[in-house]
Amino acid sequence: MKLILTADVPNLGAPGDIVEVKDGYGRNYLLPRSLAITATRGAEKQVASIKRSQQARQIRDLGHAKEVATQLGDLSVTVKAKAAGDSGRLFGSVTTADIVEAVRAAGGPALDKRAVDVPQIKTTGSHAVTVRLHPEVTAEVRVAVVGQ
Repeated sequence: MKLILTADVPNLGAPGDIVEVKDGYGRNYLLPRSLAITATRGAEKQVASIKRSQQARQIRDLGHAKEVATQLGDLSVTVKAKAAGDSGRLFGSVTTADIVEAVRAAGGPALDKRAVDVPQIKTTGSHAVTVRLHPEVTAEVRVAVVGQ
């Protein structure tokens, strides 16, 4: 099955890439999650606009990605969870949107929430969050989760 990726898919490609995948993977995973569209002649013309929008959001180059990584490493990020029990267990969980908003509030750069890998954070305390800035650069941000 020939598809055009609309989002970054790990181990497959970046937005705008035309890829050949097995039918089941495309039909059952990529298409329902809007990670890809079928490659038709009309859709192939959209590849340029997809790549342009991706480049507007993307870190400019490797040097800029390393700059942003050092900037993220120096940040002190605190996320306030809605509610926590007596043992420090959260009633909800911390999402990627919460992390992106907390980084921006701490004076950090604007991040794409799809580039943030958040493990299941269900307790208060300090947690490590990975941010993919560039295909060759990842940054680790220490996030302190506090209950209100």
